[in-house]
Amino acid sequence: AGKCGACGPGYPSPLEAMKGDLPPGPREQLLYLPCIYRNTGINIPDFLATVDVDPKSPRYCQVIHRLPMPNLGDELHHSGWNICSSCHGDPTKTRNRLVLPSLISSRIYIVDVGTDPRAPRLHKVVEPQELSRKGNVAFPHTSHCLGSGEILISCLGDPEGNGKGSFILLDGETFEVKGNWEKGGKIPALGYDFWYQPRHKVLLSTEWGVPKILARGFNPEDVEKGHYGRHINVWDWSSHSLIQEIDLGKGSIPLEIRFLHDPDASQGFVGCALSGEIHRFFKTPEGKWAAEKVIEVPTKKVQGWLLPDMPGLITDILISLDDKFLYFSNWIHGDVRQYDISDPKNPKLVGQVFLGGSISKGGAVTVLEDRELRDQPEPCVIQGKKIPGGPQMLQLSLDGRRLYVTNSLFSAWDKQFYPEMLREGSVLLQLDVDTDRGGLAVNPKFLVDFGKEPGGPVLAHEMRYPGGDCTSDIWL
Repeated sequence: AGKCGACGPGYPSPLEAMKGDLPPGPREQLLYLPCIYRNTGINIPDFLATVDVDPKSPRYCQVIHRLPMPNLGDELHHSGWNICSSCHGDPTKTRNRLVLPSLISSRIYIVDVGTDPRAPRLHKVVEPQELSRKGNVAFPHTSHCLGSGEILISCLGDPEGNGKGSFILLDGETFEVKGNWEKGGKIPALGYDFWYQPRHKVLLSTEWGVPKILARGFNPEDVEKGHYGRHINVWDWSSHSLIQEIDLGKGSIPLEIRFLHDPDASQGFVGCALSGEIHRFFKTPEGKWAAEKVIEVPTKKVQGWLLPDMPGLITDILISLDDKFLYFSNWIHGDVRQYDISDPKNPKLVGQVFLGGSISKGGAVTVLEDRELRDQPEPCVIQGKKIPGGPQMLQLSLDGRRLYVTNSLFSAWDKQFYPEMLREGSVLLQLDVDTDRGGLAVNPKFLVDFGKEPGGPVLAHEMRYPGGDCTSDIWL
């Protein structure tokens, strides 16, 4: 996957990506996952794991390679590509470098996955001093490649750990820091994720929280103090200036944001972690941008937890390449959901599965009042292993039939909410997806247990395929 004759990297359209080069569609064979040791008590570097996910392989469901970073305490988190389908028309470009920012150390590792995809090697390290000197930014988060060949990375704050919703540009060939992407005086107080849609001349970004606050763990009082986000920030694609702020409400904490994949689309969805809401954002007839709540996960009244009202904590969302289904994870409640978004204004729940979480039977939490469930769900057990934590990062196969799930959010929050995951390590699971009527089912044959790593239990986070995926490719 990822090549098309004389064309450049990726695919000409989202629907072509779903079909792949040969029927019945592209089948991913490798996954890359950053694995984090920070906060686990194990004092060794984070690493990039390569996992074999080819059912025909003798090493199916195994970590086949580990690339340790040269430093301690990075907190690898999300990753992106040097080049993606935004450069499809340029045959001189190749998707061969994984861009791997570190959320705490602010380093950016450039990993060569082209020379040997099964054994990535380190290509370059961009040190935090470069981000500080050329952009006064730190805590890099989301990386997207641009049609220009440059790499755009959102940041959470400044080098002192204060909130600052800024962006940094890297050269796509040398990976030198070029400076800030944004222009003009106004910069949001907070940053996190982003997505751009050039046909509508817009980039939308979201807000997590103040880095030096959230790095300590989650305290509800910090929400009241305004240390967590509530806006979708709208940027003009041409002038790189902030033109609008859409307020989703105090305590919403909007995290992952996704446009529909159709490059003509002027709408998409954002997941709000603490309010448990999915908002549809859209372009109004007047040319402004607006948002409306289309899904709400009710809180549950509980005993034995941090608060009497337990939110779902929506931590990741993604959209299938045909823009038919929306998926999201409730990290605290413990379920992954699938919604039919054929009518984006009225999503319909068509699939749901529990993969752990804080309300499983036999745990410390008693549910007193639940507007959705009659009983607390059974613990998730796969191949004899009780799954720790709750579902967090999601990645969908290009053909939409397999949904991969990991359960580590951020080491400081993992330690606070799911301390057993730091002792046991996280997992990688796979769900089978019904792409006709909707529906999710755990694949009982698939389990990657990161509690069995040679260096000790580790926290695996976001997933990428060598040929691109549903959350890294943007079409122009």
